[in-house]
Amino acid sequence: MSANHDIKESPVHTDPGQVVAGFVAAFASKDTARLAPFLHPDVEFESYGDAPVVGRDAVLAVWAGVFRGMAQVEFTTLHQAVSGDLVLAEQVHGLATRRYRPSRRYEISTSRMASR
Repeated sequence: MSANHDIKESPVHTDPGQVVAGFVAAFASKDTARLAPFLHPDVEFESYGDAPVVGRDAVLAVWAGVFRGMAQVEFTTLHQAVSGDLVLAEQVHGLATRRYRPSRRYEISTSRMASR
């Protein structure tokens, strides 16, 4: 773990729906240090058909690049369903001038996002 990411020993939330909601809310800051506590150390991230990125530091590096390159980074959850450790979220992604409305599946492990 990089020294730039102050990770708490305990997760930010224990309820899977709150983990995802908190993660989405942290995007408004465009600050990877605010996203880091929501991510499992072995998180797997796949974005819009790109190759999967594995590991908290690697995922945070991807988002740091997005934050540097985009004037607008905003995720809005329209609907969210929770079943155990699985969260399905219908979201609008506002990145720069393009808006996306994908559905996302989130898996929670030890109260942190393990994959999306």
